[in-house]
Amino acid sequence: MINTSNPINPPDDKLCRFIVDKLEISQSALDLGIKRTRLENSPLPIVMWSYGLLTLDQLKLILDWQKEN
Repeated sequence: MINTSNPINPPDDKLCRFIVDKLEISQSALDLGIKRTRLENSPLPIVMWSYGLLTLDQLKLILDWQKEN
């Protein structure tokens, strides 16, 4: 977990669409990830992976996508 006093920006809509549309992650899993992201003040992909909502391969795809966008 990342511990910081500066709040992390909410997840971008493009990222959320990529997770649901391209990786076929359920909306409910995404919603849980967003909720935990706010509570833990941590990046969405890392939170979703740490809760088992993403595989390591899916996490890598997201991180590659983020580099390109």
